[in-house]
Amino acid sequence: MSLGFDREQLAGLLKREALRLGTFTLASGRTSHYYVDGRKVTLSAEGAAVIGAGVLERLADLPEVVAIGGLTLGADPIVGATLAVAGATGRSALKGFLVRKEAKSHGTGQLVEGPLAPGATVVIVDDVATTGGSSLQAVAAVEALGCKVARVIVVLDRLEGAAAAFAARGLDFQALLTIRDLGVEPLSA
Repeated sequence: MSLGFDREQLAGLLKREALRLGTFTLASGRTSHYYVDGRKVTLSAEGAAVIGAGVLERLADLPEVVAIGGLTLGADPIVGATLAVAGATGRSALKGFLVRKEAKSHGTGQLVEGPLAPGATVVIVDDVATTGGSSLQAVAAVEALGCKVARVIVVLDRLEGAAAAFAARGLDFQALLTIRDLGVEPLSA
């Protein structure tokens, strides 16, 4: 069963709720003529439904994937949204996990939270990719557990180097949308 991912609906949501034009300093220190706050959409009911459907559509050719996750905070709502609608597509066994930015200093000192077993085949998710650094950090954490990353899926690719970074690591990368789908030209990488 398909939930019917609607690209135009997602593009409209991102344009209306998450895209801001102006001058912004990015985490990298670079200046950009636009900013996309993905959480404005991933943390809404409408956004969660369309993103969950989109991620599941991108998982359709990967029946071996048993879990999805990524670096907290960008991945958190995407993981929840995808798991919430997974049963309707025949993926009710799908699990989720979250990667901390640093290991806990107490308890078991875990870096990866959730029911993730060594040897599992997983997909990494994130809201917005610029250079891919957050997703690559999550990849490193799950690979250190002995998991295999089948794909990296992001809601929006800013088209500023993430695809090349994933390709250099031999990782399959897919985006639900690119910045051009929002009518914005990317910065030169």
